[in-house]
Amino acid sequence: MLKLRSLLFVLFCLPILASAQQLPAPPVLAAKSWLLVESASGQELAGQAADQRLEPASLTKLMTAYLSFAAIRQGTIKLDQTVPVSQKAWKTGGSRMFIQVGTEVKVEDLLKGMIVQSGNDACVALAEAIAGDEGNFAQMMNREAQRLGMKGSSFRNSSGLPDPQHYTTARDLAILADALIRDFPEEYARYYSMKEFRYNNIRQPNRNRLLYIDPTVDGLKTGHTEAAGYCLVSSAKRGSRRLVSVVLGAASDSARAQESLKLLNFGFQFYDAVQLYAKNEPVTTLKVWKGKESTVRIGFPKDLVMAVPKGFGPKIRTELVAQQRLMAPIALGQVLATLKVSIDDKAYGEYPVLALEEVPAAGILGRTIDSIRLWFN
Repeated sequence: MLKLRSLLFVLFCLPILASAQQLPAPPVLAAKSWLLVESASGQELAGQAADQRLEPASLTKLMTAYLSFAAIRQGTIKLDQTVPVSQKAWKTGGSRMFIQVGTEVKVEDLLKGMIVQSGNDACVALAEAIAGDEGNFAQMMNREAQRLGMKGSSFRNSSGLPDPQHYTTARDLAILADALIRDFPEEYARYYSMKEFRYNNIRQPNRNRLLYIDPTVDGLKTGHTEAAGYCLVSSAKRGSRRLVSVVLGAASDSARAQESLKLLNFGFQFYDAVQLYAKNEPVTTLKVWKGKESTVRIGFPKDLVMAVPKGFGPKIRTELVAQQRLMAPIALGQVLATLKVSIDDKAYGEYPVLALEEVPAAGILGRTIDSIRLWFN
């Protein structure tokens, strides 16, 4: 089910095509790379060097969390299950939640230790519980990255400790953050806004300063190594809109928070979100040849919401370009048309329009009748 939803999401959220004259000037950040994305549409509102491969540091833990949530949903592990702490997990360096070798820790505590305290030891313990060892888990991470469409990423461990072959991009991290929020909304709401966690009598605060500065921010994750600099993937929801911000390579803890907030505020202040179509709302009905049904309804697998510069909403125009002579069978979710969006007669975006139902092929008689009709059509 996750695979189907992810595929539909990738198809649905094609890159926006926009005219430079229509866009507000984005802020310039003090960072190596950044990206701001409107979650509902996948639109990129601002960015720089979004495809540059960089060390992700503890932002890696977003993928470890994604796979952990998936494992819980699939029954591989359970929240109240206890996991033995291995020598490797206990000895893992960097930030820690301070689990002790020879003890057993609940999966839910490991999740909190990883997300709130950024515990590398917690990551290794979870990886071993899910995949047997961290090497196998890294293979799972790379398969999942490929499935999600993260084309610029390579994972070698579960925590983000430095490795020459361990890297990602701002664009890939935005994809991953959106997938985590979309596919695991309850888990996201439960853990990512936690401001502190106490384990083994050690209280540690969440390193995401935006949780304390802006009440609309509800996640996600910080990261830091000497090579990576200070990094932050954050998300805020104001009203019905959610934005995801990725800032990589800032100079300090305070700088990554300030630059991330600058990016989020830009998106909320200079853009409006406009819903063009609701989820599964038919955009139109198309003629189908040689099928058990003569028509098929087409639309979008989720609400079609797009961000437009403030005041430009009434100027939106749409044009549907559909395939000619559709032949059955038609699969649910098959791309059958393109919705072209323009503002002031300038191209602004293109979105694939999908089949909202399947249309099986007709029997021999039906196909023969339609073949004859096509000769005269």
